[in-house]
Amino acid sequence: MANSTTTTTTTTFFTFLLFFSTVANLANAKTHFHGFVVHETKVNRLCKTHNSITVNGQFPGPTLEVSNGDSLVIRVVNRARYNVTIHWHGVRQVRTAWADGPEFITQCPIRPGGSYTYRFTISGQEGTLWWHAHSSWVRATVYGAIIIRPRKGESFPFAKPNSDSVILLGEWWDANPIDVIREATRTGAAPNVSDAYTINGQPGDLYNCSKKDTVVVPVSSGETNLIRVINAALNQQLFFTIANHKFTVVGADASYVKPFTTDVLMLGPGQTTDVLIKGDQPPARYYIAARAYATAQGAPFDNTTTTAILQYEAINGTSSKPIMPTLPAFNDTKTATAFTTSFRSRDTPIVPTEIDENLFITAGLGINQCPPNANPKSCQAPNGTRFTASMNNVSFVLPSNFSLLQAHHQGIPGVFTTDFPGKPPVTFDYTGNVSTSLWQPIRGTKVYRLNYGANVQIVLQGTGIFTAENHPIHLHGYDFYVVAEGFGNFNPKTDTAKFNLVDPPQRNTVSLPVNGWAVIRFVADNPGTWIMHCHLDVHIGWGLAMVFVVDNGVGNLQTLEQPPQDLPTC
Repeated sequence: MANSTTTTTTTTFFTFLLFFSTVANLANAKTHFHGFVVHETKVNRLCKTHNSITVNGQFPGPTLEVSNGDSLVIRVVNRARYNVTIHWHGVRQVRTAWADGPEFITQCPIRPGGSYTYRFTISGQEGTLWWHAHSSWVRATVYGAIIIRPRKGESFPFAKPNSDSVILLGEWWDANPIDVIREATRTGAAPNVSDAYTINGQPGDLYNCSKKDTVVVPVSSGETNLIRVINAALNQQLFFTIANHKFTVVGADASYVKPFTTDVLMLGPGQTTDVLIKGDQPPARYYIAARAYATAQGAPFDNTTTTAILQYEAINGTSSKPIMPTLPAFNDTKTATAFTTSFRSRDTPIVPTEIDENLFITAGLGINQCPPNANPKSCQAPNGTRFTASMNNVSFVLPSNFSLLQAHHQGIPGVFTTDFPGKPPVTFDYTGNVSTSLWQPIRGTKVYRLNYGANVQIVLQGTGIFTAENHPIHLHGYDFYVVAEGFGNFNPKTDTAKFNLVDPPQRNTVSLPVNGWAVIRFVADNPGTWIMHCHLDVHIGWGLAMVFVVDNGVGNLQTLEQPPQDLPTC
């Protein structure tokens, strides 16, 4: 009886502590209110002025600074001529799927002249995320950073840096990006590649008419700078480095990692990496630089280099020429792989071990044969075809009359089917010479249904259909554990032994290796409709996506919130 009393008393005490801690955290949490006005702004780059779509006239858009546990209320007014939505990339959106933002997945788009207020809470995340448009190619210029600091009274799990900088990597077209993708859609061909890469919206002084606006990042001798690097490019994975300086990687996708040192980063679109650099070099000016990591054989890509300048504060003026770093070759998969496989969770994670849903999903490019009577101008991919892409031979088609979340929540029939296959319909040599009979996927709005709380494992397998390529795969609504990756065809008999179930990194976007595979795990504890897609926007437009429908659990805390009153209609 004494033991029972002690146990009860201890349990009550810890319950009280948990309650007190929760109340204290809520008391310290803040609600941040923002207004985003999406409209055209004159932006001059590469010697020309374009009417670019921006938020509040800023390119890149506003940086949102919050603390773990804070809430955001952001009213978006669309004064542009295109539909728009805003996605808060990497934010878990627990029970608030209505605020996730992908067009026709969780909401209908905000039409020109319309508005919508996004309401959500940052829960258990610290580090760097970002936001961007999730409608067509509007995100080429509509994006910005999200900085998530520790809760009040808490600190970084490393010494507090002396300064804090954001580096947003992007792509710039010397044209209207919407016109670029519309022309590609009309012809069925690949869109024109970008004309420049950018750092915080500026191409840097290696491009024409760009020297005077090159971004300068100050650093002081002996001090430590936290740099938050975000790849906001539309279609390109990027190598990133700073001349003569080493990086200590401390975070990725708003999760802390075990620190490791590297000379170069590789980020796929959607990924973020937090690094520390020390001002331990002779005072001078050093180039910050990024260029393409491009793996698709024979595919064109933007082969330019964007720069900014790391400038020691002891340096007066800009007369000295910056020191240029050596960047990896564009096809240096060895360097890219060494970087992506170095990540480990800083804290001991709880990785799902008993798997309820074991999925095998192929991801890759393909082509559709055009019918004999098709207009040749609409079939300008190789040999009179149209480019396409798929997961498990299904090329995803967005609905148009309702969002998937509305259809799921309200039980509206005919919007989607729940027969997305959990494995490829045909087993083949995924990374070898693929029969042309497998090049043409089926089109459909197919989803895969998950029970609330299911432990999910997904083997993501790249394919060599048409051409092999590295795909940054992003899952909305969840962080997941990357337990393994490798090259060739995944072999469950031998590759399972490579799984890291001790300290795998937690990510929201994984780089699926060229001609290779990656295995991720997560718990389906967030109800809603969540798209998983390649973050190369040209690929998602071709159908390289699928959607998970996660059912409600038991009770209010496991149930999707009701839709907001101002939810846009289609």
